[in-house]
Amino acid sequence: MAAADSPSAALRRRDLCSRGIRLAGKMRSDVIDLLDTYVEQQGLDASASVAAVEGVPAAAAERWDEQTGPQRLLENLAAYRAFRALLAQMLEEQREQLGEADAAVGRALAAILLQVSAFAYHLEELLRLESRGVPSEEGAAPPPPPHLSLFERKLRGLGVLRELAQWAVRSARDLRQLAKPSPGSGAAPSPAESP
Repeated sequence: MAAADSPSAALRRRDLCSRGIRLAGKMRSDVIDLLDTYVEQQGLDASASVAAVEGVPAAAAERWDEQTGPQRLLENLAAYRAFRALLAQMLEEQREQLGEADAAVGRALAAILLQVSAFAYHLEELLRLESRGVPSEEGAAPPPPPHLSLFERKLRGLGVLRELAQWAVRSARDLRQLAKPSPGSGAAPSPAESP
């Protein structure tokens, strides 16, 4: 029996998935709160349409139900690594234009950046548990930010935060799927799980 299929590995996977779902929920809640503050502080319209931002992975997935657990984890990891770099860029830009009113946005961005980093580490733990190698981050950095006007940077930030909120939803969904017992794993439910 492979390590990823052992009862203790299944329990560990369920525990990691459960914690990951809670982390994703908290992150989404914090990102939604930040979005409200960001839109207000940056003087943007909450309903503004934002074009796809280069370097921001889309949370929507074709044939989501056909993906394997490891594929889901790898896509999530790639997305959160990209978000980590993008949020660091946003935080740097925020510090460059920092004013009294922007201090709260800067603190909230820093907090979200920490959550994204922690979530990426959490995904790496799950990949190791699944007996998958964790891909290196070499070449994973998004392209250098193009020279954008202040308004374009604000819109780019809005796009990053919106997509991050969508990824938090997708991640929770992916982790719920991964937490389900593998078909044919032969793992019987524990007495506490039996009806």
